[in-house]
Amino acid sequence: MANSKRQLFIKRRLRVRNKLRRTNRGRMRLSVHRSNKNISVQLIDDVNGVTVASASSLEKVLGVVGKNNIEAATKVGVAIAERAKAAGVEAAYFDRGGFLFHGKVKALADAAREGGLKI
Repeated sequence: MANSKRQLFIKRRLRVRNKLRRTNRGRMRLSVHRSNKNISVQLIDDVNGVTVASASSLEKVLGVVGKNNIEAATKVGVAIAERAKAAGVEAAYFDRGGFLFHGKVKALADAAREGGLKI
């Protein structure tokens, strides 16, 4: 029997994360989560197990509350780049999870790069 969409998503997420862990030891992880209504991103230090910075489309400061479009993803990407610089982080690896690197996820990554974060 064929795998369900959820099972395929989980397999893809684990494959991506394991590949990144092997190649990028010691760097911060920029983890993206996209739901139907919002998009959020965290800058995670896996060595210490703490979240250094985060940004979400749920924040009223960004002005895109409850939106999940490319414009919201761009604003969240710029916000996480600013917060990463404030925390003293200049480079991170991009963990897209099980999401395809296309559309909103790509827009977020591009905005974070333009904001000065090395991905």
